[in-house]
Amino acid sequence: DLDESDIVIMGVPWEGINTNGPFTCVEMGTKTIRKASTRYGAYLPDFDIDVFDYFTGGDIGDIAVKNGDYDFTFNSIRNGYKKILDANKFPVVFGGDHSISYPLISEFAKKYNGKIGVIHFDAHMDNLESFGDEKYARCSPFYRLYEDENVNPKNIVHFGIRGPRNNPEGLKNAKKFGAHVITGMEVKLNGVLESIKKAIELASDGTDAIYVTVCSDILDVANNPAGPADPCGLTTFELAM
Repeated sequence: DLDESDIVIMGVPWEGINTNGPFTCVEMGTKTIRKASTRYGAYLPDFDIDVFDYFTGGDIGDIAVKNGDYDFTFNSIRNGYKKILDANKFPVVFGGDHSISYPLISEFAKKYNGKIGVIHFDAHMDNLESFGDEKYARCSPFYRLYEDENVNPKNIVHFGIRGPRNNPEGLKNAKKFGAHVITGMEVKLNGVLESIKKAIELASDGTDAIYVTVCSDILDVANNPAGPADPCGLTTFELAM
């Protein structure tokens, strides 16, 4: 019941076109996150605060997906996400691969009449024009958002970008559309708090809301052992900051 929750969780158990070898079972992420979460409450001894003293939370479950069918799945994502937004609830979405960022952020932008910023935590730009003929692959959601009529690329911040698994076209595309890039090296040299402050300033310039999307490989390989071996990423402490 959406009326009973301030924070609403939605799962998207989706893996689209794989851009690097065999499929990786990321569609199991929603099940895995929920299973792990059963061991945790909302009390934070660091601050002596129980989040659920201030907010209520609920889980509407996974939206419907259809393997290999982007149109069906992305429409399903939009419809499920729109219900949460229309109810004026705070949405938290678990994936799934990062291609789902396009329909989610596009729908979020409609809610706020285009006045949104985006902070994208990732090792990789995910902004290539396409993967072969596939425009909706996991390496392309931000190119689709650059083109979205309700999104201003100048309020998009790619945060923590690093490593040789990036395609040189990524940085060119960000510059072409006016998106901002804060590299992993910049974060390390300037400090995570200063870097986050910069990202918020850029994303909030003239906007009413900010969408935050997190790919697990924003974390260093030592903190994300099942992910790609991209060094010099954030620690779990830095991400929590």
